[in-house]
Amino acid sequence: MTLRPLVLLGLFGLLAACSSNDTPPPVAAKPAAPVLKVPAGPGPLQPYQREISGQLLGVPAGAEVEMAMLVVDERGRPQKLLTSTTLQGNGQSLPFQLRFNPEAFPASGAVELRGRASKSGQLILHLPSMRIQQATTQALGPLQFVSAP
Repeated sequence: MTLRPLVLLGLFGLLAACSSNDTPPPVAAKPAAPVLKVPAGPGPLQPYQREISGQLLGVPAGAEVEMAMLVVDERGRPQKLLTSTTLQGNGQSLPFQLRFNPEAFPASGAVELRGRASKSGQLILHLPSMRIQQATTQALGPLQFVSAP
């Protein structure tokens, strides 16, 4: 017998031994209990940031609320968006936070806080415009939404 068939036979034997699966199948891990994730806030206020915060009143559950700080001209027309956020109404007092860079606050222009609430794509409420006089962190307290005209 020549050496070549013997080597091939040994190689096939080795492959067959390696391919046999003598290890037990892995045991499926028990599914972990679902962890409820609480939405994280925006985190700590950075040194270059300021914040306007408050509570929105009168927003029905399921309404989409948009809050924005805008630079406006002398006729009240929006010229520049400083910051904005979108919230979901829950039928209760709705806290909001708007962070902005005070360097973007205009020295001579006016800044207003505006808000609107819509449900199924239709405007239902708005927040009367509020003038923001200073580029400082401010807590505005409760703000009441009113029916949209």
